[in-house]
Amino acid sequence: MTRAHSPLCRLIGFFCLAAAAFLSAGCEVGPDFVRPAPPPVGQYTNKKMAPETMAADGQAQRFAMGREIPRNWWSVFRCRALDSVVSEAIARSPNLQSALARLRESRENLLAGYGVFFPQVDAGFNATREKFSPLKFGSSVQSSLFSLYTLEGTVSYTLDLFGGERRQVEGLAAQVEYQKQTARAAYLTLVGNVVNAAVARAGYRAQIKATRQIVDFQQNQLKITESQAEGGTVPYSNVLAIRTQLEATKASLPPLQKSLSQSEHLLTALVGKTPAQWTPPRIDLDDLTLPSDVPVSLPSELVRRRPDILAAEAQLHSAGANIGVATAALFPNITLSGNYGQNNTDITQLFARSANFWALAANAAQPIFHGGTLWFKRRAAIQACNASFSDYRQAVTTGFQQVADALRALQFDASALEAQAQSLDAAAQNLQLVQSNYQAGLAGYLDLLTADNQYQQAKIAHIQARALRLQDTSALFTALGGGPWTPPGEGKSQK
Repeated sequence: MTRAHSPLCRLIGFFCLAAAAFLSAGCEVGPDFVRPAPPPVGQYTNKKMAPETMAADGQAQRFAMGREIPRNWWSVFRCRALDSVVSEAIARSPNLQSALARLRESRENLLAGYGVFFPQVDAGFNATREKFSPLKFGSSVQSSLFSLYTLEGTVSYTLDLFGGERRQVEGLAAQVEYQKQTARAAYLTLVGNVVNAAVARAGYRAQIKATRQIVDFQQNQLKITESQAEGGTVPYSNVLAIRTQLEATKASLPPLQKSLSQSEHLLTALVGKTPAQWTPPRIDLDDLTLPSDVPVSLPSELVRRRPDILAAEAQLHSAGANIGVATAALFPNITLSGNYGQNNTDITQLFARSANFWALAANAAQPIFHGGTLWFKRRAAIQACNASFSDYRQAVTTGFQQVADALRALQFDASALEAQAQSLDAAAQNLQLVQSNYQAGLAGYLDLLTADNQYQQAKIAHIQARALRLQDTSALFTALGGGPWTPPGEGKSQK
């Protein structure tokens, strides 16, 4: 059997040598991909940015230009409960799991695409029972009935002379990179949404607490005013006015409670569970620490960090490879093939020397006229590449815009928070003074209501400003592309 199959072994060896020769010597049509250069800018904003924000609530934020963003960047808020929610979301998020599965799918498609670089070897066995009639060929010889058994091996290899197959695989590799960056974008978006929802939830909880304190204060004022009205020192209209203010304050609680409930439901959805299955751990606004030092990537590094920009770059790479595929289709296609086998009417004699057969063939096909199909497909591929380049430029522009917005937001947030802190302090002192004067009969109820309303608005605005500063800090980390991230199974075969 070894001697009988040696021709097939020689055929396979010949095609392997041919594959190696043409892989090393063949040319590739189409453009070679070159990564676009970063925008020639040295800063994110049109004006030179201050190295730090103003101090607000006694704390300024310094921008550490060029410093590496930590891998687990959300840990800068120093909240263990937040860390646990983020970890659970990363482990259970359906959106992230879907993105990772698509990444594994693209890797398997790439491995499948590498098969074009090797000879295609197949084997087959066929058994037929046939009645042969010589009358078909004008002979009067009696027909015969026989069985035919065929065992055959075939080898074929397409010579990739112009690199069409290699460009196809290059496009598959670019799709792997695209899916990798898409998964990273899903990861970054997920973490950013968890942090944002957690801060919003803490802010709503703080506003509810402050509003209830104001309700308690107004209820005390109502009792005092009712006593004064019963004593005849103030008109009953004062009681009605304070009661109206109290009910208005109470009416502001349900919308806050509704927002708090919605933020909790959002967190449960982000971790891949239903509200009935899981309740987020309690996080108060005071549990979150505002980072003093904020790392900021250099503008030249942003295009190599943001996943949406890198995904657009991968799409541009894939579109360029498709031009090579379409161009190669205009040139000759050469295929080598061969087969070797045994056939016999007696299966016991199937491997007899006289029963073997073999064939070698070379096929060359040059497109001549296809109604312009191949030519216009190439032109379409060029336009698709142009569109991908525009998409890439838009991704870069959007990325720089979002970073600039986040940097400016932190500066404005600090100014707003400091103003709100001063307003709250002044409103608290004014309310205390007016309250004392009102109890002593030196101030009217309108003065008290005005001071109370100013304090209420200042306290809620101060809480909102604190939460917004934390959220915008998270938004800056997200806009900068987050820290380093390696997809699970990177560099390993996926099952």
